[in-house]
Amino acid sequence: MSSPRKLTPQEEARLAQVRSNFQERRKVSESLEGIGTRIGVYSGKGGVGKTTVATNLAVTLAAEENDVALFDCDIDCPNVTRVLRISEGPIQNGEKLVPPSRFGVKVMSMAFFQDNEDEAIVWRGPMIHNAINQFLHSTEWGNPDYMIVDLPPGTSDAPLTVMQTLNLDGFVIVTTPHELAVLDAKRSINMIKKMNLKVFGVVENLSGGVFGTGGGKALAEEMDLPFLGALTMSADYTNSKKPASLESDIAAAEFKSISEKLKAQVEANKS
Repeated sequence: MSSPRKLTPQEEARLAQVRSNFQERRKVSESLEGIGTRIGVYSGKGGVGKTTVATNLAVTLAAEENDVALFDCDIDCPNVTRVLRISEGPIQNGEKLVPPSRFGVKVMSMAFFQDNEDEAIVWRGPMIHNAINQFLHSTEWGNPDYMIVDLPPGTSDAPLTVMQTLNLDGFVIVTTPHELAVLDAKRSINMIKKMNLKVFGVVENLSGGVFGTGGGKALAEEMDLPFLGALTMSADYTNSKKPASLESDIAAAEFKSISEKLKAQVEANKS
């Protein structure tokens, strides 16, 4: 009986990479196993209000006595900590990081690890991939009912990494009424569908005024998706101390309506 063929250095390197990837996925899976529903807030275009929706949705769910985690996956431009006005970073507990909490929401973000929030994070795809995975398996998430994930914009490497790694239950798509934002949101929906993942619905941000209205609802109807609601273009959303849903009755009502429709979609997806 002949002895097994000796692997070439290239084959050994590929095998080592496969083992490393498997171990990484196992660690991430173990870290996330206590999380209830994982919801990505996403759009192809930057600046449409993903972070506004993610943060206000998280604090709205938390105010309803849910255990909520908020994961800022926009590695290039993390803004969740600014919106929540949270400055204290995570606490080291052995090999794990315990995320700080603000307004009842546990928060993890790349912003905690920047010396200066004004600095640009200029990383290529593999570095972003490694950072996201490091956050996922190093964070002590506990057992939240919901994890809200603020995704980076686009349809390329960074959001793809999040989708493949986090095993999200579904997505909230954010758009403004503007036709270009709607077009990019449609591209995002098509990307999600190609990955056989669920879209819970569409939210229209900056609705009314110079931006017009109706783009989000029209997109939802065209793509046969639920329309979760519209967020009025209002000065109430410019508060610098708290998320608008905690300060403004108008914003609170809008997010209450969106959260109720979203929870209905989540429950329907479970059945």
